[in-house]
This record gives sequence, C-alpha cells and structure tokens, in this order.
Amino acid sequence: MEDSYEVFKKDIFELTKIDLNAYKERQMKRRIDTLIGKSNITKYKDYVALLKKDAKKYEEFVNYLTINVSEFYRNPEQWKLLESTILPELFQKYGKSLKIWSAACSTGDEPYSLVMLLAKFIPLNQIEIIATDLDKQVMEKAKAGLYSVKSLKGLPEEFKQKYFEKINDTTYSISEDVKKRVKFQQHNLLKDSYPEKCDLIVCRNVMIYFTEEAKLEIYAKFNKALKDEGVLFVGSTEQIVQPKELGFISMHSFFYKKKL
Repeated sequence: MEDSYEVFKKDIFELTKIDLNAYKERQMKRRIDTLIGKSNITKYKDYVALLKKDAKKYEEFVNYLTINVSEFYRNPEQWKLLESTILPELFQKYGKSLKIWSAACSTGDEPYSLVMLLAKFIPLNQIEIIATDLDKQVMEKAKAGLYSVKSLKGLPEEFKQKYFEKINDTTYSISEDVKKRVKFQQHNLLKDSYPEKCDLIVCRNVMIYFTEEAKLEIYAKFNKALKDEGVLFVGSTEQIVQPKELGFISMHSFFYKKKL
C-alpha cells in the first residue's frame, strides 16, 4: 500500500473519531490493507477520499474495524461462576435492581445471556441491561434477535427451550420478552463518556485488540464507572496482570472487584 499509514490514521480519526493508534498496529493494518485492496485502491489518501463521498463504503469500513466474534454463554464455566457466586454477592450488597453494562456487546449474545441468567433470580420485567458497541450494524443484528445454531452451542438447554423459537434448521429467534430488557446504544470505549455507578460491567474478548496503553485507559474508566465493590467481568484471555494498580481486587479468574 502506497503513502503513509501514519497520515492515514490521522485522517481516519478526523473522519470517524476512531483512534487506530489504540489498536495493535500490525494486526489492524493488515485488516485495513485487505479491505482497501478489495476496492482496487493502492493509496491510503484515495481510500480516505472514497470514504468521504461514499456513505456505503464508510459504513463498510467502520463495520470492518469492529471484530465481531460472539456466542451465547461463551466460556460456560465462567457464566456458572457468575450465577453461583458473583450475582448472589451483588444481590446481597445492592439488592435486586442491579445496574449492568455489557460493553462492546457485538451481536447481542452477551447482554441477552445476562437477561436470561438474571431471570433465574428476579422477574424478567424488572431487568434492564445497557448494551453498547461501536458498530451500528452489529447492534441492528442484535435488535433483530436471529441467531445461528453455532452461536447457541454453549447455551444451557433450559434457556434455549424457554427463550428461543426455531425458525429453520440453521436459525433461532430470541423471545421478544428478552429483547425488551436490553437497551442498545452506540458507544466508543476510547472517546465517549461511560455509564455511572454500575454494579456489574461485562466486557469480554475485545481488549485483546487494543494496545497496552489503550487497555490501561479503558480499565481506569471502567473502575471509575463502577460503584465501590462493583464487579468487572472480562474475557478468558484478558486477565489483568496487576489489578491493584488499577484499583481492582481479583475475586476469581476473570472477575475483578473495585477496591474501596
């Protein structure tokens, strides 16, 4: 790819407010170069010009930057720990009206999993999950609530039976009652303000794409967004190396409590 990637990053920030410096460069540059090549363009500046005049290409680019690999109850053993230990502790401390944020929620598998799990403890109509993502397109998919058999592979059978309708051999539709409990909003983890006084923040399998500096910034913001002794639930490859320095106490693997 001709011309400067550094200039391209600045142009993209001005255009989209997405800071490519926050992502691991080799991985992100390779993805972007592949996308640009599909448009038969050889210069970054020409691609930026295309994004400015072509709304479809702009949407395609923003969506492509967001890496969406999601499934219900990903790493089931961690969800079992959430059910058996973390949620009961939170209920005991804060009552049943928890403020829960699913950050970088992708196609909705995670916030909908939270709704179904919470419904084992409290009435469905008393649950509300804040779910955010940078990518508007994946949130539209989430709102549609249609999922493949593959994405449901880790889901407890009781939830599949109770909250899903089989559409055909490859597709299931999630219950409208579950969908109503999730409030979707577009959000940039690096740029936008965070919800306040959260009891539980779930952000899994997205931090691996950020640089170490960006991770530290996001973890600090998560800490500030939590109530005292609120909990952060991270992905299975995202353990925080020195949680105390970031204001957290390690509770269990992948679960961190905000220090008093």
